[in-house]
Amino acid sequence: MKYLSRRLVKPDHLNPANTLFGGQLLSWLDEEAAIFAACQMKSEQHVTKLIAEINFATPSRAGDVLEFGFELISMGHSSVTVRAKVRNKVSLLPVVTVEKMVFVHVNEKGLPTPHGMRAYAI
Repeated sequence: MKYLSRRLVKPDHLNPANTLFGGQLLSWLDEEAAIFAACQMKSEQHVTKLIAEINFATPSRAGDVLEFGFELISMGHSSVTVRAKVRNKVSLLPVVTVEKMVFVHVNEKGLPTPHGMRAYAI
């Protein structure tokens, strides 16, 4: 898994329990994963199709720096499937893991269309 970006948790990102609001984290995760997927497909026009098995592992608090890691799981004709992990930069403890995120390359009408890329075994 490659950790490609970081975010700082600020006080305005917290919920009433003074931990990172889950919705804020998922928003960041979707954005970062979409960028990763775009790079894999060489796509400028794609949508999130599926986010599955979200596991909130440890809380995050103001001042924490979070690292976003992604791994390409598979590539279809018009889609890519990604695994994601967000961890605390200092402790390296997982904050959230997502086993499956699917992004689909779409045309101007919003319909799936082949991205033209192929996955290669590493």
